Amino acid sequence: MKRLAVIGHPVAHSRSPAMHNAALAELGLAGEWSYEAMDLAPDELAQRVRAMEGEGFVGANVTVPHKGAALSLADTLSETAREIGAANTLSFADGEIVADNTDAQGMLDALPGSPAGRRALVLGAGGAARAVVWALLREDAAVDVWNRTEQRSRDLCAELGGEPVAVPDQSSYGLIVNSTAVGLRGEDPFEDLPLTEEGFGPEQVVLDMVYGAEPTALLRAAAAAAAVTVDGIEVDPLADDLR
Repeated sequence: MKRLAVIGHPVAHSRSPAMHNAALAELGLAGEWSYEAMDLAPDELAQRVRAMEGEGFVGANVTVPHKGAALSLADTLSETAREIGAANTLSFADGEIVADNTDAQGMLDALPGSPAGRRALVLGAGGAARAVVWALLREDAAVDVWNRTEQRSRDLCAELGGEPVAVPDQSSYGLIVNSTAVGLRGEDPFEDLPLTEEGFGPEQVVLDMVYGAEPTALLRAAAAAAAVTVDGIEVDPLADDLR
């Protein structure tokens, strides 16, 4: 049995096992391949990942909060992962760990149109945010980055581009992307993010990288204001095929 996994902390919310196992079954590979969720705390990550090939794993998806650390564990980096500085995919073969990043293209594919020429606000400064900022800048969007720890947004922009912002004007953005983990455990996004429920508008696109069984509170508020909403599940390349 060839094993695959999604690695995160927490990871119980992930729909990756359901999607990928459905895909394997559709391809007639369910008896040869399996996909599971693996909850690893940060201090468990390195040792566990290095042991995975010996346990029959050939690859893993990586989610919050391990995307930066996953990059540092790899022996070989794709050009995309190297430029972004984070990895959401690891593969194992011949004693080597190879890192890649599909978040950037997945995010662009999930948007209803090109972000070129739009003003975008990216919330967060972790691995997912790095992929979003990198992708939007390459598509010629104007990108502002907010993070609760302001120095982290400054550091990200110094590396990748964009402008750090301490108090963003919510109504001035054509695109807002939440790439923080706020909402993952049911937090109120309007307590933890620099947004208000009333601040969305009908011309905006709002993407929440957090997802669950139902639209997040952030997306519900945006939809109530007639904004175009994009669920984080749409960033997964399997979402369209398995919805």
